Amino acid sequence: MTDPDSFGSDNQVIAYEVAGNGPPLLLLHGFPQTRAMWRPIVSALSQDFTIVTADLRGYGASSKPATPPEMSFRLMAQDMVSLMDSLGHARFHVAGHDRGARAAHRMALDHPDAVSSLTVMDIVPTEHLLTHMTTDIAKAYYHWLFLAQPEPFPETMIGHDPDAFFERCLLGFGKASLDDFDADLLTEYRTAWRDPDCIRAMCHDYRAAIEVDWHHDTQDLARKVACPALVLYGKDGAMAQLLDVPATWVDRLSDMRHTAIEGGHFFPDQSPIATHNALRQFLMSL
Repeated sequence: MTDPDSFGSDNQVIAYEVAGNGPPLLLLHGFPQTRAMWRPIVSALSQDFTIVTADLRGYGASSKPATPPEMSFRLMAQDMVSLMDSLGHARFHVAGHDRGARAAHRMALDHPDAVSSLTVMDIVPTEHLLTHMTTDIAKAYYHWLFLAQPEPFPETMIGHDPDAFFERCLLGFGKASLDDFDADLLTEYRTAWRDPDCIRAMCHDYRAAIEVDWHHDTQDLARKVACPALVLYGKDGAMAQLLDVPATWVDRLSDMRHTAIEGGHFFPDQSPIATHNALRQFLMSL
């Protein structure tokens, strides 16, 4: 485990690491992981890019906001734009998985001058998911509704056995087993998600999605991300089984490419080489 650097943004502290040389590429993790998820592909990507991996506010070694509005994707995006600017990167590529992808999408809308390209991994747009929630989607992604319940109900339930809940999340979104996750990375995830403040902040993340982000995204339905964009998704993931993932992005991205990767929602852990190859091919083509 590497000790991160830290950066102050909007009264929050963001933990991050930097590796490699070349055009800057920001990698953002999702729920319930940390920046450590990118470790299996950082060494290969860092041969061509300056890689910045960061913990989203509320996650990992970053600080833990106390209220749901502080966990909006707009503020997560602003954290990362400020971080990258502090490192001398006024413009950069960004790729995100899960919650990190949602923050990256918001970043491309709010800060188009900063984002050279956008890669989103295994998500459909937040507005689309919430507006078109079906019984099957609600069953597969029940955690969206559970975590958004008023404090402290989900926090109390999860706190009785964080490993049981969050490991079930790792396995529950399409074709995964614990063996798909590096043992050292699992140890880091467990350390993070056993923190009561982290549990609370992750619940606030999902509360904010419904209470804040849905409104932001609805306001921006007429806008498209202008930069080149790549949509990656798990071939066997819950979203791919329930929806045409690329089709949900057609009206949101002006210049879109898409690829299915072997695995489920956590395909970067299951298929790191394929994930690296698809991301690198896209970025090197720009």
